[in-house]
Amino acid sequence: QVQLVESGGGLVQPGGSLRLSCAASGSIFSINAMGWYRQAPGKQRELVAVIPSAGSTNYADSVKGRFTISRDNAKNTVVLQMNSLKPEDTAVYYCNADLTSRDRGPNFRYWGQGTQVTVSS
Repeated sequence: QVQLVESGGGLVQPGGSLRLSCAASGSIFSINAMGWYRQAPGKQRELVAVIPSAGSTNYADSVKGRFTISRDNAKNTVVLQMNSLKPEDTAVYYCNADLTSRDRGPNFRYWGQGTQVTVSS
């Protein structure tokens, strides 16, 4: 069974940094894009950053220059380094992966359980 497990959320002061990690495990044949979304209370889930298996990364305008997404293909992990955090970055952050697995076949999108990020003084 494929699982995505996130870690690294928490409480941080404005201007601080957090590092989110997400590891995919299970019967995985290949992983295409990996990414991070977030959902603040009362708002829709929105894209934060995505990194394809090859090619350039993509970021939401609101996080460009502050957040960096990276991945380790050998370990099936994706990391979101968040710097210069603002109160408006407060949300539940979800990782996802479009992957081919024995469980669901080709290019199915899996989601992690979410991790809370709170930016407050």
